[in-house]
Amino acid sequence: METSDLLTDSTNTSTLIGAYLVNGTAGNVGMPGAPIMHFSLVVVPSANSVSGTVEITQAIPPPNSQIVIRNVTGSIHELVFGPNVTYVIALEGVYYHTLTPPAIGTIQEKFEAHLAVDGQWNGKGSFSYGNRHVDNVPVKKTN
Repeated sequence: METSDLLTDSTNTSTLIGAYLVNGTAGNVGMPGAPIMHFSLVVVPSANSVSGTVEITQAIPPPNSQIVIRNVTGSIHELVFGPNVTYVIALEGVYYHTLTPPAIGTIQEKFEAHLAVDGQWNGKGSFSYGNRHVDNVPVKKTN
């Protein structure tokens, strides 16, 4: 199917309405040694879906100081409390973890995140990767 077909095909067009890209971080940015989740997500509100890439960085010795999780998928839902709107985002994905010596090999690990943000993508969130859990950290939109 060509791009022009996607623009005129009503079955595909409706799922792309309002799609946008958001980049941000979750974590205690500026705290030495804190794991920071950097995200780049395509949000499709009309389909309640998000997808993209997450990178977790931490000031520890390689090989696990930078973890990239591609093909992250999830959902976004809007909650309205009077004049306040909160967006709840759930993300999940998998990545490959290189074992530290003397162990040899690579294993597949799970990634999950839950964020509660306002319309500017600022709020609070938690994420886990492998056996690490990072709870109740700031979420901020970046350029």
